[in-house]
Amino acid sequence: MKRSRILASVALLAVVALVAAFAFDAPEAGSNASSANAPSTNVPSTNVASAKAPSAEDAATPEVGETAPDFTLKDTDGQTYTLSDLRGQHVVLEWLNFGCPYVGKYYDGGKMQELQKTYTDRGVTWLSVVSSAPGKQGYHPPEKMNALNEKKGGNQTAILMDPKGKVGKRYGAKTTPHMYVIDPEGTLVYKGGIDDRPTTDVADLKGATNYVVNALEASMNGKEVKTKTARPYGCSVKYASK
Repeated sequence: MKRSRILASVALLAVVALVAAFAFDAPEAGSNASSANAPSTNVPSTNVASAKAPSAEDAATPEVGETAPDFTLKDTDGQTYTLSDLRGQHVVLEWLNFGCPYVGKYYDGGKMQELQKTYTDRGVTWLSVVSSAPGKQGYHPPEKMNALNEKKGGNQTAILMDPKGKVGKRYGAKTTPHMYVIDPEGTLVYKGGIDDRPTTDVADLKGATNYVVNALEASMNGKEVKTKTARPYGCSVKYASK
């Protein structure tokens, strides 16, 4: 009888231990954790070699308040422009594609030419940058680009050719137009859309808030630029295919 009680106690203790062990290994109710022994269907790859190595084009695009990245490009007349050589004056970078209707709104309406003349007359260097790759919309050989610009009546300081898209990608230019304003110290004070009317309608030029004008006027008068960034709109920049 005594022996039977001992055996029953041992059996009960074994059952309790087994239940406790199972409870310890089970996940909590409502938990997203999977069982340690279950095969994972979403295991992140640890193969570092498969990741793309960063390149110069992958460098972070400049933020307002930072020094604008230096670059050297040739214009449509073969003259070389280096951004750092332009310290001491305001610089506007305008990403250009004459085949884009959003660009057409400003040129067909005469507004871009008006802005270019107004500010170049006041000492601003206005550089139109073409980052379209050869064979893609917006790219033309320098001679044809000059002819098109003359027909449009462009008044920019120069049209810079960036056929490999290196400068465009370094600045993060996404659309045409995409605008950047740089102060005499080389600091980026504005980047983004040209205005608050993301349309192709020339009639929308009237009454639009022009962010480039506001940035230039503030910076040229020693004031802080209130709207430092705005969402760019327009046609995508036609970069070379990778």
